[in-house]
Amino acid sequence: MTPHILTRSLDRAATSFILIVAAFGVLIPLSNLLLLPGSVFHVPTYLVALWGKYVCYAILALSIDLIWGYCGILSLGHGAFFALGGYAMGMYLMRQIGSRGVYGNPVLPDFMVFLNWDKLPWYWYGFDKFWFAALMVLLVPGLLAFCFGWLAFRSRVTGVYLSIITQAMTYALLLGFFRNDFGFGGNNGLTDFKDILGFNVQAEGTRCALFLLSCLALVITFVICRAVVTSKLGKVLIAVRDAESRTRFLGYRVESYKLFVFTLSACMAGVAGALYVPQVGIINPSEFAPGNSIEAVIWVAVGGRGTLVGAALGAFVVNYAKTFFTSGALAPYWLFMLGALFILVTLLLPKGIVGTFNSWWEPRRVQRNSCIAADEASAAREDGVGAPKMAE
Repeated sequence: MTPHILTRSLDRAATSFILIVAAFGVLIPLSNLLLLPGSVFHVPTYLVALWGKYVCYAILALSIDLIWGYCGILSLGHGAFFALGGYAMGMYLMRQIGSRGVYGNPVLPDFMVFLNWDKLPWYWYGFDKFWFAALMVLLVPGLLAFCFGWLAFRSRVTGVYLSIITQAMTYALLLGFFRNDFGFGGNNGLTDFKDILGFNVQAEGTRCALFLLSCLALVITFVICRAVVTSKLGKVLIAVRDAESRTRFLGYRVESYKLFVFTLSACMAGVAGALYVPQVGIINPSEFAPGNSIEAVIWVAVGGRGTLVGAALGAFVVNYAKTFFTSGALAPYWLFMLGALFILVTLLLPKGIVGTFNSWWEPRRVQRNSCIAADEASAAREDGVGAPKMAE
C-alpha cells in the first residue's frame, strides 16, 4: 500500500521542526499564563506578541521559499499578498469596534467619519462576520496572484523581469492604499482594534491564543509545503527551476505548474498577514513597501533556499537581529548591516545556514551508513553466515 502523502513527506528533520514549533506554541503561552511575573521562566506578554510576529514572518518566508527555492520564481512583491491578508483581517477588526470608536458611529469606522463619508463602501460589506473575513484572507491574495500569474507566466516572463514586475505590483498597491479616497484609512491605515471573536485583543489570554494559532498555522503551512515538494508535483517544480525549456519540451505545461504554486504561496502569505495584524495592532500601507518584500527574500537566503526549515529559521534569525540592533545606537545603520549580512551569506554561505549544514552533514551520514553496513557484513561472515547458494 502506498504510504499517505503527508506521512511520506515528513523526514526526521521535518518531524523535529514540527515538534519544536509545537512545543514552543504550547510552552510559551503556558509560561505566560500560569507562572508568576517574578519567575525566571515567565514569558512577558510583550514577548509573546513579538515572537508571534516572528512566527508570522516565518510563514511568509515559507511561502517565498516554496516558489523561489523549488520553482525558481523570485518574487520581490510577496509582501503585497501578506499586506492584503492583513487588511482583510483589519477590516473585520474595524467592524467589530462598532460604537466604541472615537466618533461613536456604529457602522462607519472613525477614519470614514473624519473624512465625512456618509455610507459604508460596498467592498466593506460582509466584514462584520469572521467567516467572511477569513474567506477573503485567502481569496483576495489568491485571486490577485492568479490573475497576475496567468498574465505573466502565459507571456513567459521569467528571471529578473518577473522580479521587477512583482516589485512594480506591490509599489502600485502601496500608492493606491496611501490615498484617503481608497477607503482603507490612507496613510494611517487601520488600528485601534478592540475585539476578535468577542475577545479583547489586548488581553493576555487572547495574545497567547493568537500565538498558539500562529504556531499551528506555521506547522500546517510547513506540512503543505513538504507535501508539495516531496510529491511528483514537486519534482516537476524542481525540473522547471533547473531547466524550464527542457521541461516544456518534454510536454509539461510549465505555466500551469507555476500558476498553481504561485497562487498557493500567495494564500499562505495572506494567512500570515491575517495572523500578524491582531498581534501587532495595526496595518498600514507601509506593509506594501518593496523593501519589506526584499527583506523577506533575504530571510530565505540567509536560512537556506530550497530547505523550508532554513526559510523559517532565517526569518527568526534576521528579525531577532533587527529587533536587537534597532533598539540601540546601531539603529540608523540597520539597513547597511542587513545588506552586509546578505552579501556575506552570498559569498561565504551561498546555500544559507541550513543548506550549508546539509552539504556538510550528508556525505558524513552516507559514509557512516556505509561503515555500519560493512561492519554488519563482516560480522555476518565471521559468524559463518554467507549468501544463500542456489539449489542443485
